[in-house]
Amino acid sequence: MAEAKSPSGLSGVLNAAWVRPFLFLVVIVVAWDLTIRLFHIPAYQIPSPGDVVAVLWSDWPELLRQSWPTTYATICGFLLSALFGIPTAMLIAGSRTVESYVYPLLVFSQSVPKIAIAPLFVVWFGFGIIPKVISAFLLGFFPVVVSAVQGFKSVDPDMVDLARAMQGSRFKVFCAVNLPHAMPAIFSGLKVSVTLAVVGAVVGEFVGSNSGIGYVMQRSIGTFDLPTMFAALVILALLGVILFWIVDRIERLVIPWHVSQRDDIIFAT
Repeated sequence: MAEAKSPSGLSGVLNAAWVRPFLFLVVIVVAWDLTIRLFHIPAYQIPSPGDVVAVLWSDWPELLRQSWPTTYATICGFLLSALFGIPTAMLIAGSRTVESYVYPLLVFSQSVPKIAIAPLFVVWFGFGIIPKVISAFLLGFFPVVVSAVQGFKSVDPDMVDLARAMQGSRFKVFCAVNLPHAMPAIFSGLKVSVTLAVVGAVVGEFVGSNSGIGYVMQRSIGTFDLPTMFAALVILALLGVILFWIVDRIERLVIPWHVSQRDDIIFAT
C-alpha cells in the first residue's frame, strides 16, 4: 500500500502551484549558465548566475535598503490607481456621456511614453517621492479602469431589473448585484496594475533619484557592473511577485467563490 501511495504523493508535490514555476525557473537558470559556458560569453556582456547570486549574498543589506523607496512608491501609486480607477470605471460604465468624453482620453494617454513625461514630474515636484508615486499611478491606473469597466458592463441586465423590481434602491442594487459581479474583473485589473506600478516607480527613479532599485540599476549601468544590475532586476522581480501574491490573497478573501471555481478549472486542465 505504501508503494502504491508514493507515486501519487510525488505527483501531488510536482503538481503543487508553487513547484511548477520554481522548476521552470531552475531550468531557465541552468540554461543561462550553460549558454554562457558553451558560447564563452564574456562577463561584461552577461554575468553568470553565480556572480549574480554572489552579489545578492554580499550586498543584500544595501539592496534591501534601496528596495524600500521603490516598494513605498509602488504601493502608494497602486493604491491611488485603485482609489481613482474603480470610481472612474463606475462613472464610465454607468453613463454613456461620461464614457464618450473620458474613455477616449484614457486610451490616448496610454500612447504617451511615461519615460518621456517623467522628467516633467521632476521639474514640477522635485527629486522626492512624489514623482515616483505619480509614475507608478499612471502606469497602474489604466488596467484598473479597463478591467473594472468590463466587469460592470458584463452584469446581466435581467438581474438588475429583478433587484429593482424588489423595491431595491439604486445604491442597494449596485452593492448587491453590480459590484459583486464585477469584482473578478476588478481584481484582474488590480493584479496587472500592481506589477505595472513597480515599473512606474522604477521609471521615476531612472529620471531623477538618489535612492531606490532604479537608482541602483542606473548606477550599475554607468559603471558596467552587470552582476549588480542583474541582482537589482531579481529584487524587482521578487517585489512584483510578492505584491501580486498579496493582491491574489486579498482576492481569495473577498470573492472566495470565484477563486474556487477558477482553481477547479485550472486543475481540471
